[in-house]
Amino acid sequence: MSNYVKAVKGKSSRKLLSEYKRLSKAFWGRHIWARGYFAASTGNVTDEVVAEYIRLQQEMESTHDDDFTIGK
Repeated sequence: MSNYVKAVKGKSSRKLLSEYKRLSKAFWGRHIWARGYFAASTGNVTDEVVAEYIRLQQEMESTHDDDFTIGK
């Protein structure tokens, strides 16, 4: 894993644990982030297309109730 990814994970976990006390209780003695990470190239897809995809995924998440999905 790259040093950059390690730094981002380390700093973000410290910030999350300091700002959200319930997280520090839930993750006491454990790790927030997994060891690995995923990165992918978008090829010739524009930033706008990626942003729209993310927006649509967030909308889909709001329609999920645990394992139950409401289709469109």
